[in-house]
Amino acid sequence: MADRNEPLDRIKSRRNAAVAAIVDRVPYITWLGIRFDRRGDELTAVLPFSEKLIGNPALPALHGGVTAAFLEIAGLVELTWASMWDDMESGRFVPDATLPGTAPRLAKTIDFSVDYLRSGLPRDSYARARVVRLGRRYSSVQVEAWQDNRGRPFAQANGHFLMPQGG
Repeated sequence: MADRNEPLDRIKSRRNAAVAAIVDRVPYITWLGIRFDRRGDELTAVLPFSEKLIGNPALPALHGGVTAAFLEIAGLVELTWASMWDDMESGRFVPDATLPGTAPRLAKTIDFSVDYLRSGLPRDSYARARVVRLGRRYSSVQVEAWQDNRGRPFAQANGHFLMPQGG
């Protein structure tokens, strides 16, 4: 837990830097335009709409590969965030994207299954992941993506990940 006497702006800055350090590890996140809205320990992935994301211009609909990548990225970032939370909050680990060796190590995808529930429309998309199992070697995550109504997801996924060893 964060020190009760630590200034709130320092806590927020450390948490924001940690999210940035995770995101900076994957250039594809930047190319897709994905960003993360952080509230306390909760992350929401945001995929702003862009014409380059359209897969079927006749509908138009988001490309299925973009949808799958968005879900996988949301799951991977949430998993990394959850696995480093205690060390980050205690100050034992302070990730900094600008300092070599301090960026968090990412898990490797074992499998990732996507359920396409309806077409992703040409508008902003949101996703939240939930870590189902956080183990030393193996972890699993569930992810849900929506657009205008969180109660009507357009895709969901389950993923299994091999956790990085040695830190």
